[in-house]
Amino acid sequence: MSYLQENRIKFFFEAVQHGSVRAAADYLNVAPSAVSRQISHLEQELDTVLIERHRRGIKPTEAGHEVLTYYKSYLQQQELLLDNLKSLRGLQSGTIELAIGEGYINLVTHVMSQFSQQFPGVKIHLSIHSGNDVMRKITEDNAHIGVIFNPPPHPKIRSHYHCLHPLTVVVDKSHPLNDEPLPLKMSVLKPYPIALPDTAHGIRQIISAVENDTNITLTPNIISNNLTALHCYAANGGVTLIPGFIIKSQPQWDTRLNCLPVKNAQLNQTQTHIITRLGRQLGKAPSAFLKLLVTMIDNELSH
Repeated sequence: MSYLQENRIKFFFEAVQHGSVRAAADYLNVAPSAVSRQISHLEQELDTVLIERHRRGIKPTEAGHEVLTYYKSYLQQQELLLDNLKSLRGLQSGTIELAIGEGYINLVTHVMSQFSQQFPGVKIHLSIHSGNDVMRKITEDNAHIGVIFNPPPHPKIRSHYHCLHPLTVVVDKSHPLNDEPLPLKMSVLKPYPIALPDTAHGIRQIISAVENDTNITLTPNIISNNLTALHCYAANGGVTLIPGFIIKSQPQWDTRLNCLPVKNAQLNQTQTHIITRLGRQLGKAPSAFLKLLVTMIDNELSH
């Protein structure tokens, strides 16, 4: 950057990322006045206002969004250049940012283990999020690759792989629901205590849509944002409704629990997707990981 000073844009970027000048200063380990001064100089250079101040912090103006888009693109190209230069010596270094839903921890960590054995110099950062936050991390370029359950269509998302993963009723092997005709009708679930994800969870939103269509409302006595808590509840005599692959990918639970199909088209059409931002160029390390991830997850989930 000859005209625009990279350091000034970085200070502006961090201020927006952290929501305030003071939070950015703490992150950068400088005085708040230094951050404000650099942003002010940048606004003078560009002859435009980049931030709006309000009681809860700052937010970018329309011009500010344009500068942020430019800077993010610059960072991506810098990352790609450095990654490609390193790859000329072989895949000995690099960084991969992954954002996944909770239900994919076992599957993805298996892939990570295989990848790290082949390329021990590559660092992998794994973060666990709700479906909405996985989408946000990918569209805002805060993660290279996402693994997500049943994402909505999005113009900025590219799906590299998808596989059908129905929602199933999960119970222990002695539960009375095992004796019901399969696939289960939604109505047979009503008499039993049931645990469901909270309303912010994508799975619960699918269940709510089915409830509206069928006029059958499931009233959970247990609500949690943690899928492990739900299938632990099922293992102790309760009922839950989650994707069956989560149980089947964990041998310690697969031997204790049954996944019973439900007679409902919406519940049977849900899918797993491996995603990146549409148009984003991945470096050698993320590209190699993506290829292995698709291959191994396809082998695991399609059988």
